[in-house]
Amino acid sequence: MAVMQHNRPVAFYDGGCPVCRREIAHYQRLDREGAVEWRDIHARPEVLSDVDITWETAMRRFHCLDETGRLRHGVDGFAVIWARLPYWRWLARLVRGTRLVGPLDRVYAWYADRRYVRRCGASGCDTSARD
Repeated sequence: MAVMQHNRPVAFYDGGCPVCRREIAHYQRLDREGAVEWRDIHARPEVLSDVDITWETAMRRFHCLDETGRLRHGVDGFAVIWARLPYWRWLARLVRGTRLVGPLDRVYAWYADRRYVRRCGASGCDTSARD
């Protein structure tokens, strides 16, 4: 699939997850300038149509496209978003500058795996059961 370029990052999030929804709502309140495009993959799975990723894979981890169209996930994806938000830019610089992306991503992956199983069950999310 061709890499799509955007003039701003595109964040893909699970709007059906209460924890995810609260976190993204916090970021959206800070994003008064529209620095990030927010796409709820739970409510509108078709928003993934121009990205080389399955709905289930996107449900398992936070993903975003950076401005160059590169797909990022986990803490690396969060750092792309944090870098565009007031009060969070310092964290993006800290995480990237101290090479914390790898260790923090392992912690995030552990949490995200458990969140996914709690939310979707061991067999995965049923795409027909969306709200």
